Amino acid sequence: MGVEAGAQAARSRALAVLRIRSRALAVALLPAALAVVLLAGASTGRLVGPAWHVARWVVTPVAVLVLLAACAIALIVARARPAVSPTVAIAEESAPDLYRMVRDLADRLDVPAPSAIALTPDCDSWLEDRTHPAHGPPPSEHRHDELAGAHTPRRRGTAAPVLVIGSPFLWWMRVGELRAVLAPVVAGTGPSAHPDIAAARRFVRGLDAAVAVASSPGRCPMARLVCAGVGRVARLLLYSCQEHATLMERGVAAAASERAQAVDYGLRIVAQEQVGLAYAGWDRLLTRVALPAWRMGRWPARLDAGVVAALTELSRRDRLAEGFASRLGERPACDLLEEPGTVDEAASLLAARLFHGGPAVPGPDWSPVNWDEYPDEIVDRKWRTDAARLHRVLDTVGVSRTPDGPTLSRILDHLSTQGPSAPCDPHEPHDPVAAGTPDDGEAEADDDEPAPRNPHFAPLAAGLTAELAREKTPVPAEPPEAPAIWDDGTFPLFPLQPPRSSRELLTDHVTAMVCCAAMDTAGAAPGLDWLDGPSLLVNGERATDLSSRVLSLVEDGDPAPLRSWLRESGIRPEKPVRLV
Repeated sequence: MGVEAGAQAARSRALAVLRIRSRALAVALLPAALAVVLLAGASTGRLVGPAWHVARWVVTPVAVLVLLAACAIALIVARARPAVSPTVAIAEESAPDLYRMVRDLADRLDVPAPSAIALTPDCDSWLEDRTHPAHGPPPSEHRHDELAGAHTPRRRGTAAPVLVIGSPFLWWMRVGELRAVLAPVVAGTGPSAHPDIAAARRFVRGLDAAVAVASSPGRCPMARLVCAGVGRVARLLLYSCQEHATLMERGVAAAASERAQAVDYGLRIVAQEQVGLAYAGWDRLLTRVALPAWRMGRWPARLDAGVVAALTELSRRDRLAEGFASRLGERPACDLLEEPGTVDEAASLLAARLFHGGPAVPGPDWSPVNWDEYPDEIVDRKWRTDAARLHRVLDTVGVSRTPDGPTLSRILDHLSTQGPSAPCDPHEPHDPVAAGTPDDGEAEADDDEPAPRNPHFAPLAAGLTAELAREKTPVPAEPPEAPAIWDDGTFPLFPLQPPRSSRELLTDHVTAMVCCAAMDTAGAAPGLDWLDGPSLLVNGERATDLSSRVLSLVEDGDPAPLRSWLRESGIRPEKPVRLV
């Protein structure tokens, strides 16, 4: 499908959406038109008689009610606030080179330039229309004429959409690669300038927002009744527009992609490879590195810089990625920003809010952490907190304490099937509240995994689940007067990981105790692996063979592999360790 064919298909589907809007308006006006005819007939002396009189008394109130309902629905559709993606706004003063690159790209594509640029903490880029009346004036409207130039005639008061760029792209990609990735996105401003497509999009977004407004709870019974009627009509219209709107957007995308073919064609293949690589590094950085910090009330303030470190490490480890390391000598796209560190910090805070649900602003219980502080502030604290929790659970299940303090030997002896502790009583009543449920967000049943052979596994795992459920506290409320760092203050949260299984939960806590013993008795140190998260450094090298030995103890009750590793590393399990 060529540029003209795609644009023509999009315009035809936009007209189909607008025809549905016109039909809905005609249906709403039909009773009023009939009432006008009946009233006019009475005044001219033609439509007279008892039957016509009754018809006027019936039709006129119905027409008034239908008009009032239509006005209410139209008002809600027009004023309901469509969903806006949470982003970090980038002013032209803070990124003149980035705006210049986008403007030059629009010139090459012969399309209007975006009205503004914003960043999202995700590996994606798109155009977003924020010209809805409920959103206030279009962003950067004062410089729209300068950005748009004289490409396409526009109706007065209509602004081009906002260009939203994935923040990991700016830090990992080179300038030429970013331009190649953004070419088909920026090309989409051309169809967006067409009045029919813009009107159809506004209508569909208004219907979607009206459905959301009608579904929101917390209203009086009369308001709920009105909203139910509005929601039913909006859903009916939205369903009627669904196929046409989908095909319209496909036509827009096809036209934009075809138009961008001539721009940086050679770089586009390489750039698409970088998109996939950036996504993989970003996902691992969030789940392995950022998530442990977020759970402790800290948020890494340089996530995008961490993407570069993670992907550079991946390039070093993976032979298939060796060629990517040579790219680092080229100019990174983040150089297009005047203050990359400030932008990275804002995007990192937004990522924490999106993926974990933290507050919108820093505070005593929600503070930033730099990468050089991460091992001591996050890794060390995480291990000692988990180890302390494990010892509290051992106290609740009746395992005797050692006189000198918490030791690793206490855990080894208890989990070993040859240890002094007796297996748990299978006839003991089970307390679902004490054991915890999958709803606590930390552990769930291991339906797809075989049950561990260690008889001490179940009580410890249940105790840890219950302890974590008790420690879980609601997210601190957002200050009412807090300044907004991003464009919209209300948005859903997207959890990164499913709840940890009981097997993972117990394994993590035992590993944490082993790491604490290694740090306190053998001089080991906490470390940060950019791809795998917290790591233990023994004699300056990362301990990579610890997980399988801990699993052998936890699942099978066999301490021999772990004890052998402890002896080789000079770790003294009988010595007490420091906990929090």
